[in-house]
Amino acid sequence: MRVIIPPGVYAPQDDTELLLRSLAREDLGPGVRTLDLCTGTGVLAVAAARRGAEATAVDISGVCVATARLNARLHGCRVRAVRGDLAAPVRGERFDVVTVNPPYVPAVSPQVPTRGSRRAWDAGPDGRLLLDRICRAAPSVLVPHGILLLVQSSLSDVAASLSALRSAGLRARVAASTVLPFGPVMTARAAWFEERELVAPGTRTEKLVVIRAVHEPLRLQPTAHLWSRGGGAAHAPGTPPS
Repeated sequence: MRVIIPPGVYAPQDDTELLLRSLAREDLGPGVRTLDLCTGTGVLAVAAARRGAEATAVDISGVCVATARLNARLHGCRVRAVRGDLAAPVRGERFDVVTVNPPYVPAVSPQVPTRGSRRAWDAGPDGRLLLDRICRAAPSVLVPHGILLLVQSSLSDVAASLSALRSAGLRARVAASTVLPFGPVMTARAAWFEERELVAPGTRTEKLVVIRAVHEPLRLQPTAHLWSRGGGAAHAPGTPPS
C-alpha cells in the first residue's frame, strides 16, 4: 500500500506488515468498528477502512495524526484520526477489532522519549512500558468477543504479554511470527542486550509476533435452587438440615 511518510513518522516495516497480514484474516466490513493505537502513518486504519470498517486511529504525535488523515484521503476512505495517549481520546467507546504496533524495543532510559525518532520504538529497559499498559486496558476498549491484534518483539517478553492479557480476561495466543535479522537500532544495542541476557551471546536476530486476544466477558453462573421432595429447601452437602 502506498503511503505518505513525512520526516519523524515511523515508516511501515516488517512488524507493520505482519500485523497487516493478521488484520487481513479478520472479518471486517460495514458496521465493524476498528481502532488502531500508535497509528504512525495510519496504514492499518486505512487498510480497515478500505474494507468498509468504521476506522479510528490514535497517536500521541500530532504529525502522525495529520499523516493518518492524509493517507486516508490519498486512498479515498474515511478514518477518524485523533491525538492522545493510547486509548484516552476514545474513553468509553468499544471496538470490534483493535490493532496496536507500540514502541517495544528495550532501551537504557527508563522513560519513553517525548520527542525524536526514538519515540517510535524505545520502551524502557524491558521494552514493556507501553505493552503492560495496553494489556491491562484491552478489555476497556473491546466489545464482548472483540479482538486485539498486538505486535511485539521476543526481546520484550511475549510470555508476559500473554499472561497479562489472560489475567485481564482475554483468550490470548500467538497468531503469527517471523524471525528477522537485527536492524540498525537493534545492532547498535546488541552488546547491551547480551549484558541484560535479553539475547544469547552472538544472537543478532529477533522474533516478531502478533498476539491475537479475544475478549471473553465473565460468564455468570446461574444460581441453582434445590428443593427436597417434601417441598423444603435442600440443605448444603455436609451440613445437617435445619
